Amino acid sequence: MTEHRLYVDGNALAGPLGEVFAVDPTTAWRSCPTCHLPATLAQLHVYGPEPGLTARCPGCAAVALRVVTQPEYLWLQLGGGAGAFRFTLPSAAPGVRRPSDRSPWSPA
Repeated sequence: MTEHRLYVDGNALAGPLGEVFAVDPTTAWRSCPTCHLPATLAQLHVYGPEPGLTARCPGCAAVALRVVTQPEYLWLQLGGGAGAFRFTLPSAAPGVRRPSDRSPWSPA
């Protein structure tokens, strides 16, 4: 009997996300999980600049996303939940680890 895995690793997302991140992000739309208002990224209300930018739903002010830019990284948190994605910026040297490697949302 052959066992089939129910999942593949995150590398399967490289193709689809590579296409998404290559387009104008302000045209992307979302439906707010709280108030169900559809809005494009350009319609969100953005607050900041420190410690980063927080985009909120124009209907109910629920957090849609947060973006923090550091010298080597861009952090992206979707929604108001825990966890964030860290992207290494093209100008960053590979393998460089600094105290800023910590998520801006993690406890000090």
